[in-house]
This record gives sequence, structure tokens and C-alpha cells, in this order.
Amino acid sequence: MNKRERLEKSFAGEATDRLPVALWRHWPGDDQRAADLARSTIEFQKTYDWDFVNVTPAESFAVSDFGFQDEWQGNLEGTRTWVKRVVTRSLDWTNLRPLDPTRGSLGRQLETLRLITDGLRNDDTPVIQTIYSPLTQAAMVAGRDLLIRHIRTSPDRVQTGLNAITETTLRFLDAMKRFPVSGIYYNLSEASFDVLTEEEYRIFGLPYDRKILESLQDKWWLKVLHLSEEAPMFRLCSQLPVQVINWHDQHTEPDLAQAKLLFNHAVCGGLSHVQHMHYGTPTSIREQIRAAIALTNNRRLILSTGSAIMATTPLSNIRAVLDAVLGLQR
Repeated sequence: MNKRERLEKSFAGEATDRLPVALWRHWPGDDQRAADLARSTIEFQKTYDWDFVNVTPAESFAVSDFGFQDEWQGNLEGTRTWVKRVVTRSLDWTNLRPLDPTRGSLGRQLETLRLITDGLRNDDTPVIQTIYSPLTQAAMVAGRDLLIRHIRTSPDRVQTGLNAITETTLRFLDAMKRFPVSGIYYNLSEASFDVLTEEEYRIFGLPYDRKILESLQDKWWLKVLHLSEEAPMFRLCSQLPVQVINWHDQHTEPDLAQAKLLFNHAVCGGLSHVQHMHYGTPTSIREQIRAAIALTNNRRLILSTGSAIMATTPLSNIRAVLDAVLGLQR
């Protein structure tokens, strides 16, 4: 069974030859240069042979060309710290203009995709690109607190900015069509009850998310939704047109079994990127994998973590995940 067959059978709840599994991480420093990010991503895949590759640029790749500036200050997950925001007053939302995806940091990411898909062209591994939702990008350019204030005080201006961000994202996705990618990993941060009310997300998030996800070409068969915050609006987001949902199932509701009652395709998780992968041991990881399989009855589960693993994750723990899955096959 090849990787696409394994994944598509998992979407449908059918039996597979083994549990599908994928881990991914950020590459601080390397993510500032196309060739270095591509090489790190390819080497990680060739070492572990995951069932899909999630291409993980610095999150700022989506907004740098608006004028956003950041730097890596040692965060263990590889995420970067903002240095300069783009929006500091509500009027600034109206100054955002759709960007050319072939230039600047967006163009660099397209070059990264070209190098990765070329480097894996003799492999059957699906490649997906991380895409940040318009509302998540808006939180980057303004900061989350200011974004929420402007949503509540200057909603029309915020929507003007969201339209520019959405158009830029659509242009980038259109430019991606030249490469043999299989889909996207759609990072949606603000669909959380800890961030917005459901009504606020329905107005300022959901229409833009639907526009992007419904625009994707049919040949992109692997669309993974990532809900990155605590208290996700899982029930609402489970209606979006994706095949897989990934979230921090080890730290927040719903758990894997509950999620399968709300979502008809595959759930992605079972491991904590901190508790199990960073601080755990190969033994505790194997035990947790068995627990995740029991909770889901080994159906519609893609084994992973609820977030990118840390750059300092012990290699023995990464190997333990793969060894456990392959051991279940025998």
C-alpha cells in the first residue's frame, strides 16, 4: 500500500496495512533561505520516511512583504519573535495591498517548494505546504490584542485588510499549482473560544477560510486543518472542506474519540509535542501510541503531535514513534 492509498483509506475509516504517521518541525535559521529549508526538509523525510511532508517555513513568510519583521530568539519550537508590526492604528488596515507571490518571501517559499518537490520526485510521499489563515496573518501584522480591539472598534477597516490578505493568499496558492504538491496544512489560530467569540469568528474568520479552502483545486487531495490554540471551535470548524483535522488533543477538548463523533474523516494526533516527544521516553511514547489506537479503535487516525515537534526533541523519541508504528505492522 503506498502512502496516498494508506491516507485515503484512513480518511474513509477503512483498514490499512499500518497506522499512517507524520511528524514535522520548524527549521530556525534554515527557514530564511530556500535551499537550506529545502535541504533540511528533504533530509528529515529521507531519514524517517513519514507518510506526508509538511513544509514548514517561518510563519512570517506570509506577511514579511507587508513590512512585518521578526527574528529567531531561541524559541525551542523554532518560531520567531516580532520586531516590527505593520498595523499600529486602525487606519493601517486600509493600507494593505495584495502582494505579488513571485517576489520577496513568498517567492522564496515557492522556490523552496520547487526544490523540495524536485528532491522528492522519485518518492511517493505527498508534500503539503503550510498556509496561515487570513485572520492568523492579521494577528501577526497587528498583534492579537490589537487585532481584537480593532475587530470590536473598527470592523470595516479590519475587513478591508482581511480582503487584501486573502487575495494575497489566493495568489500564492495559484502560483503553487505549478508544483506537484498534494495539498495544504491550513493553520487556523483564532478559531478559539479563548481568543474570539463564535460570532466574531463567523464574521471575521469563517468566510475567508471558506473562500480559501473552497478555491483549492481538486487534485489537492490532502487538506489538513490545524487548530493551534486551546479551546478550539472544533464543532464549527469540522464543517470546513478538509480531510484531516490536527489539534492539541492531548491538552484540550475534544479528545480523539469525541472528535471522531464530530468529524467524518481522519483525526491527526495522539501524541503531545511537549509531554511525550520532548520530555518523554521511547517507552512512554510506545505506551501513548497504544492508548491512542485503543481510543480510536485504530480507525480514522493519523498518528502525530498536536503541533510541530521542538527543535531539541530527542532523536531516540522520534525513532521510537516510527519503530512503534512499524512494529504494529509486523
